Amino acid sequence: MTPGIGLMKRRLEKEKDAISLAVSGIAKKYSVSPDTIKTLETKYHEEAGDWYVALGWNNNNGKNDDKKENGKRAIVKMDSVQATITEIKEI
Repeated sequence: MTPGIGLMKRRLEKEKDAISLAVSGIAKKYSVSPDTIKTLETKYHEEAGDWYVALGWNNNNGKNDDKKENGKRAIVKMDSVQATITEIKEI
């Protein structure tokens, strides 16, 4: 029998750990510099043990355009016990 989520040691214990993993996942998937990614919001789901991190970044590749469609946003869902990204959903 395996212990429930409340009894297991979490690898993503702190908000900053979750943000770090989320930024890393977005930087890799969308080929953007981690310095350009901004944290918009974070939430922890107590029952499921999942972190949700909303991130935003500018996708204009260094151009100084004022067009809003160059900005992208995504929600990254992570398992706090396994410290893995389970879903990246662009919004």
